[in-house]
Amino acid sequence: MRIARPKRLLERDAREDLWLHTLSQIPTLFGKLQYLASLRDPNTGYYEHHGLSLVFGEKEATKAMRQNHKLSFAEWLSFGLADQQADLEEYLISLRSPLHEILASWDLLEPWKLYMPHGVMPSEKALYAADMRTICRVLTQRSAAAAPDPVA
Repeated sequence: MRIARPKRLLERDAREDLWLHTLSQIPTLFGKLQYLASLRDPNTGYYEHHGLSLVFGEKEATKAMRQNHKLSFAEWLSFGLADQQADLEEYLISLRSPLHEILASWDLLEPWKLYMPHGVMPSEKALYAADMRTICRVLTQRSAAAAPDPVA
């Protein structure tokens, strides 16, 4: 793949560029996880970002996406459950679909499993899954409690 400008002319590396121009614009950490996971081909596990690859080359761009994904995931795991819940709720509200519908779908499909980077330890997977199920259960209960009574 052809690189648009020589790397020596760039002020920052691909990881910094991805952070500065894209990830810093995403308001939630969970949103960053989802975005980075969306750049990964689910069939091959390879990250793809045309613009980043054009500027930095495919190898550097892939490395940057993988590193940012792992760093974001580690940061997510370092959050306490309350901070994770607040961040996830902000992300879900930004989707502009009814929260109860999203949570019902997530209960069945667990799409958040796809947001983990490759190569995480089994203990990290287990912690992430337990946290996500707990948070989704709490948000579902809160959403149900806030919904108007259909009998009334």
